[in-house]
Amino acid sequence: MSGSIAQGTSQTHGNTHILHFLVRLPRSMGDVWPAVATREGLMGWCTAVGVLEPRLGGAVVLDELGSGRVTAWDVDRVAEYTFEGEGRVRFHLEREGDAASVLRFTREFRGEGESEARWRGRFERLIEQLGSS
Repeated sequence: MSGSIAQGTSQTHGNTHILHFLVRLPRSMGDVWPAVATREGLMGWCTAVGVLEPRLGGAVVLDELGSGRVTAWDVDRVAEYTFEGEGRVRFHLEREGDAASVLRFTREFRGEGESEARWRGRFERLIEQLGSS
């Protein structure tokens, strides 16, 4: 089974934009979790990581997204990073059968500079990375 990226959706509320993606991944939740919840994992497909303290309230600095705190942390399921004045990203993993998982992704941000196409490219790199590991 290969991974797939469902059509992303975009909403705008005033100056706040919200992107949602549903990404089907050919790996178990345990295999996917390190890709969204560790410094090394995020650097492999998303962005350079200056700091990531893997716990609720921990500091996080993702170069292309901003600096802030870990605002949700449910090991193997949910990692959410909220950036000072820059919105948040949320990774929510769900099991899909015995050997696959689904990533429900939300990116909330203000202003410009983010795009559905940019995130789609990131998720293509994530699928490729998981397929080769």
